[in-house]
Amino acid sequence: MEFHSGTAEDVRFVVSQISLEVKNWFAYDAVPWNNFNHAYGPGSDVPDLLEQARTGDERSSDEALSKLSGRLLQQGTSSAAGALAIPFLVRIVVALPFHRAGILRVIAGLARRQYFGDGSRIGLLRAARADDRIVFEPSGYLANWSVQAAREALAADADLLLPLLDDFDPEVRQASAYALAAVPNRPASVADCLRARFQDEENPAVRACLVLAIGQLAWEERHPGTIDQMCAWWQDSNQPAEVRVCAALAWLCLTDGPVPNNLRAFLELSATDDLAPLLESTPWLDHIVDGGLRRCLDQMFHPDKYPHFTSFLD
Repeated sequence: MEFHSGTAEDVRFVVSQISLEVKNWFAYDAVPWNNFNHAYGPGSDVPDLLEQARTGDERSSDEALSKLSGRLLQQGTSSAAGALAIPFLVRIVVALPFHRAGILRVIAGLARRQYFGDGSRIGLLRAARADDRIVFEPSGYLANWSVQAAREALAADADLLLPLLDDFDPEVRQASAYALAAVPNRPASVADCLRARFQDEENPAVRACLVLAIGQLAWEERHPGTIDQMCAWWQDSNQPAEVRVCAALAWLCLTDGPVPNNLRAFLELSATDDLAPLLESTPWLDHIVDGGLRRCLDQMFHPDKYPHFTSFLD
């Protein structure tokens, strides 16, 4: 595929060439949809569905978004056509009065590798990386390129999503944090807004999402300041339980080496029947089947039991 890099067959290149005018005016015809596939074939049907989602009533919009989700993000797997759709989905979610959390989750899913079931230290906060193992979409297209293109598209329009961190709906605040966490290269504006929202946030589930989002933004470069912050948060008995547990999970993902005994004991004691359902409602943990939080902890504490995750990522 390398000889296609930087050409009209490279979705990363194509996404980078979509102008602001095309995005803002929903000029779908300027985008080569037919050259890139989703789960069911060429993306030529995507513009009509986007427009139905944007202009239809609540029921019609919901129908279109359901189809878009199934085609662009089939079983959690991104697609090249999905990367092309992100600039328009971002503008739709900003303007639409309904279905906003669902759209944000689709955007977030398109901007990260398929990771269903993976709650490991290597995988929980990993959106994608240039040296990830090569993965192909059902069409044969390089999925790595699709995810990279989606992340760059999201980064280009992240400023449009930042106000949603203050939305009145806590599910929108959760989903916007999840989407913004996939922005590459840890831009200061995103990290600062997540931290500012955290200071004012009163909803426990949203607080949990904000902590994990802050951790994920720091994952690729292992930002030292964030590592120190996560360590301080999980050890601070004045912080709510969901903040301490998510900070501990993030710290484990941002560091290497054995799990400290005091951290292990804290997490095992904290995975209660009260806290687990709250954390398992967050986008990071709701995909971990057969155990949720406890399954995540087992993967982090006993990675040798889950070699398929390590082998998939390295």
